[in-house]
Amino acid sequence: MVMTGRARAQLMRAQVDELHPTQLTVGKYEVAVKRKALATLSHDERNHMVESHWFPGVIGPGNRPYIVDHHHLGLALHEEGIHSVWIMVLKDLRELPLKNFWVVMDHHHWAHPYDHQGIRRDFASIPGHLSHLQDDPYRSLAGEVRHAGGFAKDVTPFAEFLWADYFRSRIPLELVQEHFNHALKKALTWASSQEAHYLPGWSGSLEPGT
Repeated sequence: MVMTGRARAQLMRAQVDELHPTQLTVGKYEVAVKRKALATLSHDERNHMVESHWFPGVIGPGNRPYIVDHHHLGLALHEEGIHSVWIMVLKDLRELPLKNFWVVMDHHHWAHPYDHQGIRRDFASIPGHLSHLQDDPYRSLAGEVRHAGGFAKDVTPFAEFLWADYFRSRIPLELVQEHFNHALKKALTWASSQEAHYLPGWSGSLEPGT
């Protein structure tokens, strides 16, 4: 891994297999969508996309790059056989003991140790490799609701996980797993409800069922 001042940013080249997650889950549906998008690109277009994309991350214990966003793309690239990416280094914490490292990460909202049921776990539960991330169908649902305009992209850390938890208590899991498009229609209505006004990116009120 080599530091560079390319484009006036502190960047580090890293192997995709070295990327350490900072969360427990992803929406595997969303990962599949990203893989399909990658499959439509030519060889040169794919290389350009990979080379122009920066994963925000932190250098952690063992000199590992811990990515703090874009886990879905990272997993899609891994599954597509992409070997290396650029990391935009937010902070160098490699000298910290692991316990202190996670305290600092938590303080900066750079970690999200919640499982596929929305339950907070110990930081030790966060997997060491992207391929070991759990599937949270509600995270996929939240991502598709945003893409459909149900709420706006927001800078709040892990905003779509907050939306996932909102849908988790209102839409049955079986519906999300077996009839995703039907669940998406219901979720879009719930996203416009006044009940969702506290969530990041909320864009307006419409009572469910109207």
